Amino acid sequence: MELFEAIKQRYSYRGAYRQTAVPEEDLRKIVQAGLDAPTGKNLQTTQFIIINDPETLTRVKAVFSGQPFIATAQAFIAAFYDLAEQAASEYPYTFEVEDTSAAVQNILLAITGLGYASVWLDGVLRNEQRAEKIGEVLGLPASKKVRILLPVGVPIEEGPRKQKQTFGERVWFNTWTQPVKQ
Repeated sequence: MELFEAIKQRYSYRGAYRQTAVPEEDLRKIVQAGLDAPTGKNLQTTQFIIINDPETLTRVKAVFSGQPFIATAQAFIAAFYDLAEQAASEYPYTFEVEDTSAAVQNILLAITGLGYASVWLDGVLRNEQRAEKIGEVLGLPASKKVRILLPVGVPIEEGPRKQKQTFGERVWFNTWTQPVKQ
């Protein structure tokens, strides 16, 4: 699939997946897209665990309450980083959130481009200590945190796409002006 088509087709899939395994070769391509994302000061703070072992999948799924996109996922990709932030030498701040976001966006586009679907799970990991529980299942030390979890699979059916505001409602050239009510 061409890049701009993948961007247009990508959406947050919250339906059930077909019970068709995602080949390891495809999972490697998908995560490589994340590894190829730019990172602040090239610190490369985001790391990944590909989850496709049936027993591990079952244990990760048990952390949630049975939503179809969790219960039927054929694989997960967990993005994580060190809690001890790595400040770039010349800056007093870090890039973990930005690096993870860039990597995950690349991954989501790769997922779409290969004909799979996913949804970016972040907020739900912050409740009921899910990020920590998944980290335990994956064998992460306490110094590392799962920040984003992506279920992956072949969607049973196309999901609804949210209506986007028009270009003119969100974009200006050179200066901002009050949007015209339509």
